[in-house]
Amino acid sequence: MSTTPSEADLRRDDVLTAIQSLLLVVVVATFAVTFLVQPFRIPSESMDPTLHVGDFLLMNKQAFAPHGPLDLLLPPTPVQHGDVAVFHYPVDPSLHFVKRVVGLPNDRIRLKNGQLFVNEHPVNEPYAFYAAAMPDSFRDNFPSIHSMDANIDPIWWSTMRRNVRDGELYIPPDRYFVMGDNRNDSEDSRYWGFVPRSALVGRPLLVYFSLARDPGKMSFRQRLTGFFQTARIVR
Repeated sequence: MSTTPSEADLRRDDVLTAIQSLLLVVVVATFAVTFLVQPFRIPSESMDPTLHVGDFLLMNKQAFAPHGPLDLLLPPTPVQHGDVAVFHYPVDPSLHFVKRVVGLPNDRIRLKNGQLFVNEHPVNEPYAFYAAAMPDSFRDNFPSIHSMDANIDPIWWSTMRRNVRDGELYIPPDRYFVMGDNRNDSEDSRYWGFVPRSALVGRPLLVYFSLARDPGKMSFRQRLTGFFQTARIVR
């Protein structure tokens, strides 16, 4: 004798299926946020025009992590010149900063009239932006050991002097030199020093939203339109 499911049974099955699907989404999202990606909001103009104040981005937490079981999902890669990196601010590790890596361990760097040289070779930096600003001998002709800028961390001032030879800054092993793309409006490694390898947190993947206006005054359609207009890969 065959039986057919009642309407109540079908509704119950639909509810159970919906709950299972929701739990799966929650588990996957929790796993991703815990181990793979992390949301991050840009707080300053130091990375303009690559990243704007109010940009929300997803950061790849595996990018600079040691090799492990998650390599198949997001394999780690070596830090390279030109990478945008999120890291613990060396002066206050409770803060996260985002800058561009311009110097790797054992590199020799200097700036001459704002032009970056790495190991005596000029570097093409299409992402660098130079806002109108008064000339600054320390900022534009780095490293300078003849004048003490008030914005320089005093510990870094002493460390920098010990690592300058023949007008170039030598980057020690397991240390990185970073600068903001907005070169004339960025307090970066020029002012507070090297970023240790252990301080690197991850590499930005993409900007998924950007707040040009107060989100409380935006309709759902405006937010949806804003997503498609502002979502972009970080390079």
